[in-house]
Amino acid sequence: MFNIKRLFTVNVLTFAAVAVGVAFVFTPGQSLANEPAKIAHGGLLYDKWYGITEGDLPRKTHKAYPKSSKKKRKTTWRCKECHGWDYQGAKGAYGDKKNSHYTGIKGISASAGADPAKIIATLKDKNHNYTDDFLTKGEFEALALFVSKGQVDMPKIISADGKSVKGDVKKGAAYYDTICSGCHGLDGKKINDMPPVGKVANSNPWETLHKVRNGQPGEKMPALLALPAQISIDIVAYTQTLTQE
Repeated sequence: MFNIKRLFTVNVLTFAAVAVGVAFVFTPGQSLANEPAKIAHGGLLYDKWYGITEGDLPRKTHKAYPKSSKKKRKTTWRCKECHGWDYQGAKGAYGDKKNSHYTGIKGISASAGADPAKIIATLKDKNHNYTDDFLTKGEFEALALFVSKGQVDMPKIISADGKSVKGDVKKGAAYYDTICSGCHGLDGKKINDMPPVGKVANSNPWETLHKVRNGQPGEKMPALLALPAQISIDIVAYTQTLTQE
């Protein structure tokens, strides 16, 4: 493990309470007073914790990561890398052995509703091996809250092949055009350093839904987690209709 602190952290959680037109911005060292904001921050940590924390960076491949799998070093420390964007692990999208993210490791869906204190204990056990050098007390709490209270039942929302999302496309269009298009453009192609939103939503709707609800690590992307989950689902359904070219 290479013991170094990140000197510059671009850690911004923009929490948009769209219903009242308020944006909440989180920066390192700031305490999150409300639970939805903590859960959404936990969703960012689940995505790529080492990209938004001031803790040590993992340099070696996680010891619990299968040697037969394809990722290396710090990537293997991302929660989503083993447990999946759909939270199903080996039973979900990452369960296909042809998938470059395949590990055969179980998901986190069974921990939905679990005591956050027990989840933290699991994160710190010998298998997971997350230490206080990586995450602060507040970050552990946020990540545990996400696992306990931030998951949605992906298999009931998105088909196994990812081609069908149980959302209202018409409603999703209205949400997307008013919430998302300012950054992504009406056609989903405004941001030059990422693929078109339509391509992302069709290739990985599980990741898309996770990010719509929790935001994008290091970016000023609204987290819609405090709003009814169906709004995010409708947005994903609509984004699958956008151009992929």
